[in-house]
Amino acid sequence: MATKLNRRTFLGSTATAMIAAPALLNRAHSQETIPGFDQTKTDYDRTKEWKPFSDRRIRVGLVGYGLCKFSAAFEFQHHPNVEVVAVSDLIPDRCAALAQHVKCDKTYPSLETLVKDDKIDAVFVATDAPSHARHCIEVLNHGKHVCTAVPAFRGDIEDAEKLLACFKKNRGLTYAMFETSVFHDDLYAMEKLYAWDVFGRIVYSEGEYCHPHSLGTPSLASYKDWRKHGCPMWYPTHATAYYVGVTHGSFVEVSCQGTPLFDKSKRQPNGIRNIFNSEVGLFRTQEGGLSRMIICGSQGEYLEAGRIRGEYAGYDWHNGRTDGFVGDSTGTARLKKALAKGLQIKKYALPPGVDAGGHGGSHGYLMDDFIDAILRNRKPAVDVIDALNMTVPGYYAHLSAKKDGENLKIPQYSL
Repeated sequence: MATKLNRRTFLGSTATAMIAAPALLNRAHSQETIPGFDQTKTDYDRTKEWKPFSDRRIRVGLVGYGLCKFSAAFEFQHHPNVEVVAVSDLIPDRCAALAQHVKCDKTYPSLETLVKDDKIDAVFVATDAPSHARHCIEVLNHGKHVCTAVPAFRGDIEDAEKLLACFKKNRGLTYAMFETSVFHDDLYAMEKLYAWDVFGRIVYSEGEYCHPHSLGTPSLASYKDWRKHGCPMWYPTHATAYYVGVTHGSFVEVSCQGTPLFDKSKRQPNGIRNIFNSEVGLFRTQEGGLSRMIICGSQGEYLEAGRIRGEYAGYDWHNGRTDGFVGDSTGTARLKKALAKGLQIKKYALPPGVDAGGHGGSHGYLMDDFIDAILRNRKPAVDVIDALNMTVPGYYAHLSAKKDGENLKIPQYSL
């Protein structure tokens, strides 16, 4: 039934539009911030304060201060068990800015020179994505612990094998990939619930990394334009973490489709001959379930999100839910039993002075987890196997998309 437009409804709708317009403009303006860095809302267990485990200070070198300024964003400089002893960036002005930001006096012109410093225990690799594997190998081969921004490698599948072989050769060292999704409040809870067998096996899961990019606008700046020479599924970990980070399992095969620009006259292959703006993969998991993983560059909500459905319960924070758990009678009973035995699904308190940071309040947690893993000689939240299991499937997903969805097997890794 059509709505009649009279003077009252016209004025009302106009007033509503005038009220809404500034909010829409403010939202558009806020997108000038790199998406993800403004997602700082997080929760943790406030009943327990952080307590120092050791008085040892890990001497850290920070490498890379590009567009995202990642080296300074993960709170190393504020951790009581860390001393930032050296920094590096290939561009002198950036190197100086990084040193000033973290209050460090020693600088090096490259990672290759920094790793030769015997005073350094560990290095954070926040360099260009195509160099992540090569740089981590360089750090490990110099006898130092290493953590890296995502992804574990980009583009060259042989880098995955080289990285794993290098880690196996240097077993006494810690490797961690800083996948931000694993310290999102929801994924953190999912991982704990799965470990306590509340869900049972995961029947179906979804992960979504949607990074809107307006048509016709320049891509984000990058060293040697690396962002222009890739495809969506080469940067999959914000999505794939919503299965691998929950279960610490793997994907065994994939069928993927890609979406290019609808206007064929505007389809311009990039440096690797890719025309896809978005890619959607359907993965078979090691458990026998299915996962749908989306890497999307079209317009809409910015997302680093996911959800799971298990045999007895599922978890999803979207659709306005404040508690993501939904289960049948068995799942609910399993949850009550786990909670009674001490299950904690909220994140723990960080050291005083360390902020949770961006990407859903994950930065400080990833850094603290890496340092704690070194001090306790344990696995970090995302070790080398999880890192490969989050990254490698995207490589094969893109190959599948190039073959119109052909089902492809995914290599399996172990230590």
